[in-house]
Amino acid sequence: MENLSFEESLEKLEEIVTKLENGDVPLDDAIDEFNNAMQLVKICENKLSKAEESIAKIVKDNGDVVEFNSTE
Repeated sequence: MENLSFEESLEKLEEIVTKLENGDVPLDDAIDEFNNAMQLVKICENKLSKAEESIAKIVKDNGDVVEFNSTE
């Protein structure tokens, strides 16, 4: 599951959410789907974090490095 792209992970997460929202899933299956969803969330968070790190340093025209701070 960890080798999925961000887009694939997000799509699978959306499918799980839709399935769970419909309420037609037996409890045991719902628990399994919830666990899968949590793994997908972690994968998405990790990929977003890595993407943020990649763009965290933006080089201005004059060569200065600007630190990106997502909390601002």
